[in-house]
Amino acid sequence: MKKLWTWPSLSGLLVIFIAMFSCLSIVTAQEDILTTDKSREFLLRKKYLNFPVKNGAKKRLISLVISDKVVREFDIELAPDEPDFWVFLDVREFRGKKAILRIDKYEPLKSKGFDSVYQADTFIGKKNLYREKLRPQFHFTSRRGWNNDSNGMVYYDGEYHLFYQHNPYGWKWGNMTWGHAVSKDIVHWDELGDAIHPDHLGTIFSGSAVIDVNNTAGFQTGDEKVIVCIYTSAGGTNPMSKGQPFTQSIAYSNDRGRTWTVYEGNPILGHIEGSNRDPKIIWHKPTGQWVMALYLDKRTMGFLTSKDLKSWEFQSELKCFHECPELFELPVDGNENNKKWILYGGSGEYLIGSFDGRQFKSQAGPVRFHYGNCFYASQTFSNIPKKDGRRIQIAWGRVAMPEMPFNQMMLFPVTLTLRTTEEGPRMFVKPIREIEELHKRKRQWKNKILKPGDNLLSGLSGELFHIRVEFQVDNDVQETGFIIRDIPVVYNVQKQELSCQKKTAPLKPVDDKIRLELLVDRTSIEIFGNNGRIYMPIGVNLVDNSKSLEIFTKGGNTEVKSLEVYELRSVWR
Repeated sequence: MKKLWTWPSLSGLLVIFIAMFSCLSIVTAQEDILTTDKSREFLLRKKYLNFPVKNGAKKRLISLVISDKVVREFDIELAPDEPDFWVFLDVREFRGKKAILRIDKYEPLKSKGFDSVYQADTFIGKKNLYREKLRPQFHFTSRRGWNNDSNGMVYYDGEYHLFYQHNPYGWKWGNMTWGHAVSKDIVHWDELGDAIHPDHLGTIFSGSAVIDVNNTAGFQTGDEKVIVCIYTSAGGTNPMSKGQPFTQSIAYSNDRGRTWTVYEGNPILGHIEGSNRDPKIIWHKPTGQWVMALYLDKRTMGFLTSKDLKSWEFQSELKCFHECPELFELPVDGNENNKKWILYGGSGEYLIGSFDGRQFKSQAGPVRFHYGNCFYASQTFSNIPKKDGRRIQIAWGRVAMPEMPFNQMMLFPVTLTLRTTEEGPRMFVKPIREIEELHKRKRQWKNKILKPGDNLLSGLSGELFHIRVEFQVDNDVQETGFIIRDIPVVYNVQKQELSCQKKTAPLKPVDDKIRLELLVDRTSIEIFGNNGRIYMPIGVNLVDNSKSLEIFTKGGNTEVKSLEVYELRSVWR
């Protein structure tokens, strides 16, 4: 593995740290850092405590103690020698206080990483942030550490809020915390930092967020409406919560999500069974109450109701899916007088039916949602304004990013609609229209005959693309499609099948035409077939591949009715 940092000799190490402390003003007085056998004392004056990480190193338990209370606790693969990268603990809320940093077992000959933890207003690697080799350029990724499920997705007064499962202190899953980012256009994201941290009830597993418009919980203290996050306290997954079960908790914000208060009455819902988790909460207008869809155990979802977000009553359960429930209503073909309810789990597989605020009745399904290799644990935004009206989804993109100080990503936001098909109503998936904000140079072709060996895209190369094409299907043709930076995206005419990276999807022509739309980033190709009837998100590392594009046909000529190729700009520049 390529190292991001190399340790010098011991004498050189001393010189470097003295210079670093001086140049960054990390230590401004003798009392800022005092070292003992198993702990260090800091007078917190800066934004961050910085920690060196070595993937594969022995995990150490770190505790930050203020006024005899553990305020942060996490496992970390603390580098005993040369680190792979550095991570940071944000300590701004504790500025001006004395803090004790503890390690579970101090070993003088193996604890250089603990000895090198330091304060600063920046973190190592910040100058190269978002320019790293495997950093997706228009998909959200966290600055540091692991991310998985999208959580707490809510819109409020001009801002989209994205929370996500986060390990701030390592490349792998662990220390589940809610990271938090906001966006005004759902494309460019500003990472605010971690919002909800592990505590005595457990680490912070998945959940949702709502705007308490009517102040039903009584948390509102000013003019701003309250954002309430509902999450699983995963008892027993950190030392502070030893012996605790999985329960459900809430935290709230009165300042547009910039600071958070964990409700002192947590948990708001005790243990029901198994590892019950992942509460999805909606406001059910017909019955004037809050509804919670909660994964119980053994592919069973439970439905509960509340008037105030604090006290919950169990209503019903349904055998269906595994974890991460989502529940919402969609009009069929845009008809507001003909709506259906959608219920799905972590895989995205969904049921179509009715819901009266207490019980979900399935009318169709389960239906397969995607045909890709990296989709999981998606969620849709709540509180989208009526004038917009879209149902917008973001999923976890399970894509490994080796040798980086971050890992995994979010798939690009998509709009969900429910449309009539020959099989009945089905969800269609399209990238949000805001992708056009990233368009740069456009190339366009119309009514071109593509012969075997031809390539209309021979003059194009690059990293980031948005591609739209419409093929006239001819049964004499065997295959047609693209080679995107060495990765084939193939439509087999005879089989009526779309394929990429060993994943396949059925795709029948519509009016003798096949329509494809592709989003190409450094670590993914997201494919949409026939205006979103088929959704195929593919995680694939393209960084070391060629930058060429090819459109091809085999076995005969293909008529390209229209082809649009847009180069995209990075959201980070």
